[in-house]
Amino acid sequence: MKGVRLDYEIATSRLRLGPVGIEELDELHRLWTEPDVRKYIWDGVAISREEAASIIAESAGCFAHRRFGLWTVKLAAATAGEHIVGFCGFWYFRDPPELELIYGLEPSFWGRGLATEAARAMIQYGFEALSFEAIAGSTDAANARSARVMERAGMTLTRQAVAGGLDTLFYSISGSEYGSESVIV
Repeated sequence: MKGVRLDYEIATSRLRLGPVGIEELDELHRLWTEPDVRKYIWDGVAISREEAASIIAESAGCFAHRRFGLWTVKLAAATAGEHIVGFCGFWYFRDPPELELIYGLEPSFWGRGLATEAARAMIQYGFEALSFEAIAGSTDAANARSARVMERAGMTLTRQAVAGGLDTLFYSISGSEYGSESVIV
């Protein structure tokens, strides 16, 4: 799948989302190893460039077979260029694997509602394009920002439990709870 760019694109009022590609490896690796981002995404571990490349390849395989994976998040403004400010999508976590919503932004873009906007776009895509019955997400209990994103995106706290040795908050939204806001262009 090296170099393959899929024809998926999601646009919101402020963001452009597209499947991650190997040509974005350096920028994604920089983002994924940024200390404030990796704190909760990779439990503080700075993943190697090879691990980042493997994740990108795995995501391309998911898109090819299931139409979901990881998306880059870029600002929609014409002056913003092609700079990746974050990522989002659906990814498998835990053992046995559970599909969950995932998102993360460069810290300089925190506090602007962009993570919520990306999460809402993914939720809409999950229900409207993929016909998911429900969408789940989780975060470390200490990550209050992420919990607020899921709540603002319409998800509800369903339980708190220890997962992988960490106090974890679990959220979900069902198709019947979902209220469409036409964010996909």
